[in-house]
Amino acid sequence: MPLDTDLDDDLEGGFEAASGIDLSPITLNLTPEACGQRLDKVVAGLVPQFSRSRLQLWFEGGHIKVDGKPARGKDTAYGDEVIVIEPQAAPEDTAFTPEPMDLNIVYEDDDILVINKPAGLVVHPGAGNWTGTMLNGLLHHCPQLVGVPRAGIVHRLDKDTSGLMVVGKTLASQTDLVRQLQARTVKREYFALVWGTPRLSGTIDAGMGRDPRDRVKMAVSTSPFAKPAITHYERVATGELDRRPVSLVRCRLETGRTHQIRVHMQSLGFALVGDNVYGKRHLTPVFHRQALQARRLGLVHPGTGEQCEWTVPLADDFAELIARAGIEEPGDDNPPADDDFDGGDEE
Repeated sequence: MPLDTDLDDDLEGGFEAASGIDLSPITLNLTPEACGQRLDKVVAGLVPQFSRSRLQLWFEGGHIKVDGKPARGKDTAYGDEVIVIEPQAAPEDTAFTPEPMDLNIVYEDDDILVINKPAGLVVHPGAGNWTGTMLNGLLHHCPQLVGVPRAGIVHRLDKDTSGLMVVGKTLASQTDLVRQLQARTVKREYFALVWGTPRLSGTIDAGMGRDPRDRVKMAVSTSPFAKPAITHYERVATGELDRRPVSLVRCRLETGRTHQIRVHMQSLGFALVGDNVYGKRHLTPVFHRQALQARRLGLVHPGTGEQCEWTVPLADDFAELIARAGIEEPGDDNPPADDDFDGGDEE
């Protein structure tokens, strides 16, 4: 059963800890059978444990030598050379390593850990962000998470979205939390500041998929490959930024598609303030990130079976932004109109 989460609905599997990486030099003695072939092809055949792209980087970096001199992949082999490969660690090889980090921990026990993620923090290592992620900090804070897939992470927030996340500290806890996400019983509430004045409340039921014109972005789609996406929203307050109307909106998710809130609100014509991907680019200087926060989190504790809920204030920059707009931050005791809301995952 596919997971209904924000990681392109895919959180199955786990990761390998970056330990025991062997960077010892490798010596290859060529034989006459290699004569006349390109050197990179010969080397690739002799060390199939390394990808051709990685070998190419080592050629370019001077880490593959023929008879003691740096070689080029396009050189021709003669069949009597001695090749020495000096393996180099790739960024992804050390991605899943513990790093000391100040994590804003809202709650922690033997089973779960709830974090208030700041904007600017990447959740999981990936291209361009192999270190300094929340996962690296989790492995330092709780070393046993090395034995749990994705260090216990069951959902994530976009780098520039702040707010609450839950982590399973054991395999059993993580599995239980994933099942709750699949069943759509995890309660997640987001606050967003949008341009314009949407109606008081509504539901956006519009499938989503990759934007056919820009594969980095998501879009509302009627394609048979689009995935169902449902967002409930409620206008909480209105104000002005730079003489333009803005609204503070509370969003509740039934599904958890990548960038769901940002795409759904933009599809109605109410892009998030500060969103430089889906928003109004000429207005993005008003705020340095998308004005979006996962403010409330509710779930069944995987260890005790009790219903738990946490609420955090808006991040300082978000709170300052709505103050500029003349909007007062809602209190923690201001529940959604329908308190029995279904949660999903955004970003």
